Amino acid sequence: MKNYYKQTGILLIGGSAGSIHVLLKVLPYLDTALSFPIVIVLHRKAGSENVLEELLRAYSSLPVVEAYDKLNIRRSCIYLAPPDYHLLFEDREHVIVDLSEKVNYSRPSIDVTFRSAAYIFKTGTTALLLSGANNDGVEGMRSVVRYGGTILLQDPDTAEVKYMPRQVLLGMQVHEILKPENMASFINQLNTKQ
Repeated sequence: MKNYYKQTGILLIGGSAGSIHVLLKVLPYLDTALSFPIVIVLHRKAGSENVLEELLRAYSSLPVVEAYDKLNIRRSCIYLAPPDYHLLFEDREHVIVDLSEKVNYSRPSIDVTFRSAAYIFKTGTTALLLSGANNDGVEGMRSVVRYGGTILLQDPDTAEVKYMPRQVLLGMQVHEILKPENMASFINQLNTKQ
C-alpha cells in the first residue's frame, strides 16, 4: 500500500449500468470500523420505487442511509445519493442535495459529487469508478487528481458495461485498477486506526 492512500478522509464510489452487482460483492466484506464515510452515487431514475437503499442495507456490514439536505455524515457509514438530486458537500461533515440541471444526462451526477468532494477534502479524497455507459465520472476523477486525491477504477475487463472505466483510462493515469473481488480488501487497507 502506497503512502498516499493512508490519508483517506472520504471514499466516493460512482457507477451506472452494471455497478450494483459489484457493490453487492464488496459491501459485505468492508471493515465495520472505517475511519471515513463512503458516499455512493449511482444513476437512478426519478420517481421509481426506492428499493436500492434497502437492497444495499441487506448486503452491507455498515449502516446505509439515503442522503438528504444538511445531513451530518459520519465515518463507518455509507451514504447513497438520492434519486433525481445531485449530492454535494457543504463542508467535511455535511452534504446538501440539489435539483439543478442534469450533468451528462444524469441527476445524481457522479461528476458533481466527485468535484464537490475533491474541493472540500483535497488530498483526502479517494474515488472509485465502476461500470457504466456514459462519460459521467470522468471529469470528477480529473478534479480528484487536480486536488491531489487518489483515483481507483474497476478493471474494464470485469465491467458489465466497459465504457465508463475505459473513458477514464483514455484520459488519465489511475492509481489502482481493481477487480471486484479485490475491492473490499483494498478499501479496508485505506482505514487508519484512530
